[in-house]
Amino acid sequence: MEDAWSLYHEAFRELNSLAVQRHLMYRSEFDEVMLDPRVQKYLCLNDDGALCGLSTYTNDLESMPLISPQYFERHWPRYYAERRIWYVGFVAVEAGAPVTTFAQLIGAMHETSTRDSITALDVCARTDAVRHLPRSVRVLLHRLSGNVRMHRLDEQSYWLYEFPDAA
Repeated sequence: MEDAWSLYHEAFRELNSLAVQRHLMYRSEFDEVMLDPRVQKYLCLNDDGALCGLSTYTNDLESMPLISPQYFERHWPRYYAERRIWYVGFVAVEAGAPVTTFAQLIGAMHETSTRDSITALDVCARTDAVRHLPRSVRVLLHRLSGNVRMHRLDEQSYWLYEFPDAA
């Protein structure tokens, strides 16, 4: 559990200063997710047997602390009721991990979901702009299953109002 927390924390802690909304679970939330049997965990080990990649995947959206299951229930009621909506809680890859680690984690999660289902993940604007993560995932999924469509679910913007001294 300590190795998993260290990998997760290192992979996402920078987002605490780069994104307005919290993308890093608190340790207590992380522990709950990791111990929750409704959440599938995927591990990648390097050649030395050390953890270098970790992801979570579930079709029980109530198990994810940073999302609103009601959003999915409202937009895809049948899929929601039939538990055919899958959610990627996170994909954490160690900085020095083999280049295939991310793809292996995405592939393993993809094999788990049913054919007539949907999968969602959260990507902040910075990660999209710098790493082009949604497009990269689409390319990986296209290689795995051929036809895949990608849709932006939601977008949130944050606004700041300043009050200069001299008005």
